[in-house]
Parts: sequence; C-alpha cells; structure tokens
Amino acid sequence: MDTVTRPRILVVGAGFAGVECVRRLERRLAPNEADLTLVTPFSYQLYLPLLPQVASGVLTPQSVALSLRRSEKYRTRIIPGGAIGVDLKSKVCVVRSVNGEIVNEPYDYIVLAPGSVTRTFDIPGLTDHAFGLKSLAEAAYLRDHVISQLDLADASHDPAERASRLQFVVVGGGYAGTETAACLQRLTHAAVKRYPRLDPGLIKWHLIDIAPKLMPELGEKLGRSAQEILTRRGIEISLGVSIAKAGAEEVTFTDGRTVPTRTLIWTAGVVASPLIATLDAETVRGRLAVNADMCLPGHDGVFALGDSAAVPDVAKGDDAVCPPTAQHALRQGRHVAENVIAALRGQPTRPYVHKDLGLVVDLGGTDAVSKPFGLELHGLPAQAVARGYHWSALRTGVAKTRVMTNWLLNAVAGDDFVRTGFQAHRPGSLRDFEYLDAYLTPEQVRQHVTEAGRAAR
Repeated sequence: MDTVTRPRILVVGAGFAGVECVRRLERRLAPNEADLTLVTPFSYQLYLPLLPQVASGVLTPQSVALSLRRSEKYRTRIIPGGAIGVDLKSKVCVVRSVNGEIVNEPYDYIVLAPGSVTRTFDIPGLTDHAFGLKSLAEAAYLRDHVISQLDLADASHDPAERASRLQFVVVGGGYAGTETAACLQRLTHAAVKRYPRLDPGLIKWHLIDIAPKLMPELGEKLGRSAQEILTRRGIEISLGVSIAKAGAEEVTFTDGRTVPTRTLIWTAGVVASPLIATLDAETVRGRLAVNADMCLPGHDGVFALGDSAAVPDVAKGDDAVCPPTAQHALRQGRHVAENVIAALRGQPTRPYVHKDLGLVVDLGGTDAVSKPFGLELHGLPAQAVARGYHWSALRTGVAKTRVMTNWLLNAVAGDDFVRTGFQAHRPGSLRDFEYLDAYLTPEQVRQHVTEAGRAAR
C-alpha cells in the first residue's frame, strides 16, 4: 500500500490518555495500516500524581518524566508543539511548533487528549501572585521558592518580613492541594532544623478550601482522619473559606482574615484545555460532550477522552461522567485505541465501562489514607497501597527503578535542601506557566485553515 494512501491517525496530548492510546495503536496496528502522529510540547509523559513529591524533594524531576523517545521500537512521529485549534470540517489540526511556527496537520482520525489547565477565578491578583502545580517546571520552581523563603527569612533582620516569608498558604482541599500541603510542610519542618537562627514556631502552613469537607470523595471517616493528621502536624485547615484578594506580600481570605505571606499555592481544581473551545462543539461544564464510546457526535473519526472530555460513566449510570483522574485516563486511552482501530477496520465501537478501583492519598512519611475497592485504610498500610499503586502505574521499568530508588534514598538519607536557582530570576506564577493566550478562536482556526488552503493551491 502506498504511504500516501494510509489513514492518518493524529493523537493530541501526551498525558496518561494520549500515551496509552498511542502505545496500544502501535501494538495492535500493522505498520502499513496507518500513520501515527503525536502532538505534544514535551517529549515525555508526566506522572502528575507524584508532582507534590517532586516539589518536596522526595523524588527528582526526571523520575516522573517518562521519555517518549527512549525506545527505538516506537514508530509514532512526534511533533514537538502544542495544538492551538482544530477545524473539524476540514479535518485539520493547527499546531504551534516549539520554534513558534504555525502549521496545519491534516488527519483522518483524531484523538483529543489535551488534558486540563488550572481552574482560576476572577480574584484580584490571583494569576499574578499564585503558584500552580500542574507541570514539572512548576514543581521544580515551587521547591526552589519554598527553600529560598527559608534562606531569605534567615538573612532578614526585619521580624515582619521574616514572619511573612515563613507562612505558606495552599488553596484547594482536594487530593492535589492536600498532598502538596502535607509534603511541603514536611520539607520545611525538616529543613528549619538546619537554620539555627529561625524559630520553628514561625513556620505556619494554611490549607483552605471553599468546600465544607476535606476530600469528600474519601468519605467521612477517612476525610476526618486526613484532617486530623494534618492538624497534628500543625497545618491550620480552614473550610468554607477561599481567597478574596492576593498580593505580593499578603493574602486576604473571604472570611476577612489577612495572612502575611510570600507563598500562595493554588490547586483549586482543573478545567479542560482551551483547545476544546476552538472546536465550537457542545460541552459539559467545559469538557467536550462525547458518547460512551468516546466518539464526538456528528463527526466521524473524532474521539476525545481524559480531562478534556465528559465521558459518560456507564458504571454509575444516570448522567454521571468519569472524573478527571489518572485511573480513568489510563483505561480510556487503551479503550479509545481499540475503538479507533474498530472504526478504521469498519467494525463497531464499544462503550467505555470501568468501575472505580478506589482512591489513594500520600501524606508523606508513613502517613496516608487510601480506599482501595471500598476498603478504608490509614497509616502505614494505606501508605503501602498508595505508593504501590503509583509505582505499578508507572509505564516503564526505568521509571519504576528511579522512583523506588528515590523513595528508599529519601527514607534513609533524608533531604539535602538544595535549590537549583535555575529559575530564580524568572517569574513563576500561574500566568507564566499556563500559556492560555496561545489558543485560537474557532473563527481564527477556520480563517487560518482557509488561507493555508488557498496558498497551497
């Protein structure tokens, strides 16, 4: 078969869903059946659930970045860039490459798995002064920032400045926020012992969330257990509270309190990638509305999954949709690959059905709460389950070895509290890492594709 006539399968996004889809397609399709292309800004798959451990220094950044170019056996062409628009009618994906060039990538089948971005609100100063934790760069930057606050506080002769640098605020009582607060609190608690001029009592961590409960998905008992663990460590938890205003040196809560701080960490949820808005298609709370087989209604050859798609949760029934978790993304990736193959071969597609396996929350050290298969665990057994789940979910043996080695080394030798300083002179707020202004509007996508078509003729 001539190469030109082979169907073109384009996968957007190298997260859990996208990479699992690509790897399944490579295994199940013969080389002459289709051309495979993956669009991603970075040539690695990031294991997001372990980012709090990168920020706290338990794991090195490289250990959670699984290279897509390490093996020679993979045949997928990787386009280093970001998808900034999709024209469904013309079957063209608009890509901004890493060198800034905008190119059109045609496809016959497209799998949309661009993931999500941090959910923000119209809060004065939020995007200018808050730090996020959705990328490897943010995790590395946050670790440097937290350690630098200890250094700057140690060097300061102003009691007010010293106190503000030693207060930290985390917004978001979900898994990401709770694990981030827990892991970074352990980091500062251990590090301050190396600063004899600093009073450990000045270090204060605040975890706030607008919800009435901490991690309600865990249930009343485990949620309360996690809250007790954090409170025992000295983390002040405020529920039913959010941020009213954020500044460079203080944060104002919605209950009227003002906390002097130089560190505001925002983990209050995610929203679908702005790429979804360029399709001009129906959405459910910002996520692309798809059928149970993850096909986009009314558009042949278009599939969507992961954080950016509202995939019906058939196992729960009613109008439930699958939550944006790694557990679902992994399985959706494999399933959508089978459906793409079925569509390619003229066979019927199958609906995605998966029963939730449970939840794990690693609070650092021997502290954790887990709910595997509905069984409630806390303490060391929960920690074993949490780390065992994450370890087994890592895609490569190299990644598993690195993570296990990091865990063992940290448990035995502790941390060196080293900051790299690579990004010390660069801003690192939410505004600087999300690149939200890179995406096109649906009208701009159509105009770009039309003009490119005319130029080609």
